[in-house]
Amino acid sequence: MRTYRELFRTPEFTPFFLTASFQVAAQTVSGLALGTLIYDRTGSPLLSALGMFGPSLAQVLGATALLSAADRLPPRAATAGLALVFGVATAAQALPGLPLWAAFALLLGLGTLSSLGGGVRYGLLNEILAREGFLLSRSVLNMSGGTMQICGFGLGGVLVATLSARGTLLAGAGLYLAAAVVARCGLRRRAPRATGRPSVAETWRTNALLWSCGHRRTVYLALWVPNGLIVGCESLFVPYAPGDAGLLFAFAAFGMLVGDVLAGRLLSRRWRERLAAPLRLLLAVPYLLLAVRPGLPFALTAVALASVGFSASLLLQEQLMALTPDESSGHALGLHASGMLTMQGVGAALAGAVAQLTSAPAAMAVLAMASVAVTLALAPGLRSAAQASRSTAAATRSSVAVSATRTKRSPAGP
Repeated sequence: MRTYRELFRTPEFTPFFLTASFQVAAQTVSGLALGTLIYDRTGSPLLSALGMFGPSLAQVLGATALLSAADRLPPRAATAGLALVFGVATAAQALPGLPLWAAFALLLGLGTLSSLGGGVRYGLLNEILAREGFLLSRSVLNMSGGTMQICGFGLGGVLVATLSARGTLLAGAGLYLAAAVVARCGLRRRAPRATGRPSVAETWRTNALLWSCGHRRTVYLALWVPNGLIVGCESLFVPYAPGDAGLLFAFAAFGMLVGDVLAGRLLSRRWRERLAAPLRLLLAVPYLLLAVRPGLPFALTAVALASVGFSASLLLQEQLMALTPDESSGHALGLHASGMLTMQGVGAALAGAVAQLTSAPAAMAVLAMASVAVTLALAPGLRSAAQASRSTAAATRSSVAVSATRTKRSPAGP
């Protein structure tokens, strides 16, 4: 599958795409509204930031407790049900007089459920599309997510100014409910991918099983650590250039868009394999230039180039899927998403601590060098993992071909 037309002609992909887009828009709009509401009540920048981004850090709880359910629940019911729960909880956060502790308790619960939602969603994507369509679809979803975030922040700002923060939270709840309706009406009913009852013990057992494979472990580390450190660099855009932080974020988003199109649509498998390692280094190296505070045009160019390197995560996710049994695909992708978001929060906290002791440019350079060091240390293991994923993919294709041949040769029924 090489074209966007083929992708959107695939049955169920369009409702899946709309469901994911509505959810990202709802999360962005409601996060901005809640952060504004908490700041108006408390005057605390820290509590406001936690109101917007705290759910990302809470995903680690879901990754250690709930992920076994990602492959053990009916995907359509789980997708629609979780969107409905998020809509109701977001509407509850708009209640006048809601205690601050209750608002954060709801955030903690939603953040924990987000890890399960990611596992259910991307496991379902793996069922809707053949494996050769996974990379292109993830590229499209990344582009949609970035666009929805940009539009969501813009729309959220307008809604906060016109409807108030509570009215904007209700608008976010409406977007979640729209996602639930699209999922319920547009996706077909499927059986769970795995059998058995979900439990904390089963989550731990599957996490341990996924982590026990050296190839998968290396891929997970490459997905989580270098990216998290570079997101830490991005978290310093405001202290680095207070008047131009918006431009830096915009150019970073543009670079990510270019990288997603490049990896998902334009590069052949051969070139993806050749450029995987350079892209992982490209993610960090340009940030070393920001240590000398170049002029704004050079800084914007460096940030955009670095963000192209985020597309390496698409190639690593493709490897992860090749190394993971289908019945555990949702759990594996949910673990990736939760670990990634957790490491992004850790990277931002680490960047802030280093910048507090030194300066924003120096902290960016330190985190960029750490990202390069981790990438180089993981390179031998990633080469081995790539070889193993190619062997697994070849064996799968051979098995499918043999099965198809046997089917064609089998005698027709009465």
